[in-house]
Amino acid sequence: MINLIARENPKSPVSEAYRTIRTNIQFAGVDKAMKTIVFTSTAQDEGKSTVVANLGIVMAQAGQNVVIMDCDFRNPTQHRLFKLQNKGLSNCIATGKDVLEIVQSSGTPGLDILTSGPVAPNPSEILASNRMKTVIDELKEKYDYVLIDTPPVLPVTDSSVIGSIADGTILLTAWNQITPAMAKEAKTRLEQAGAKILGVVLNKVEVASKGYGYGYGYGYYYYYGHEEKENAK
Repeated sequence: MINLIARENPKSPVSEAYRTIRTNIQFAGVDKAMKTIVFTSTAQDEGKSTVVANLGIVMAQAGQNVVIMDCDFRNPTQHRLFKLQNKGLSNCIATGKDVLEIVQSSGTPGLDILTSGPVAPNPSEILASNRMKTVIDELKEKYDYVLIDTPPVLPVTDSSVIGSIADGTILLTAWNQITPAMAKEAKTRLEQAGAKILGVVLNKVEVASKGYGYGYGYGYYYYYGHEEKENAK
């Protein structure tokens, strides 16, 4: 599988699915601008970071100014996906250095990356700090969208902490990898922390479409708003 498929094969059905997610996020911000969006998953290895990376690419391809923040201090991934030096957010928090001096270009015009930096001993405390809020505010001034890659909900509290201060949260779940009870528990924890759930991305779906002349084995579907919340109950 190509990790950055939106860059390497922008005409693929999977890349088109990312553009559908992009469009749905834009519609979610009709009444209130959705600039800071947390992405989390129910459990580990559901493809969350790859989804964030490709979504950032298709947003930038549409002319938006985007930054991806890797706030998964426990298992940082964005620097590996984009082949960047991992000097980033934790350095900024520890030293007080201007965050705009630390962001790196992704190689796609309009998309920057704020890598996690060295693994921090106390991720939840860092994410809840006043300095973290200041960093996010500074990024909101420069970018149209701040996409925040965070750890899974069930193992740790990090995503709930930062979800409470972001404009919205998107929960990613992998097909046939978690149970409905796990997804429901993840949703409950986010809502209890005050996160506004925008929707759910269903990842790793096997799709075979005869009607449109193609088949592919790795799909992304997006479920939005009220209907999704009712189905998750």
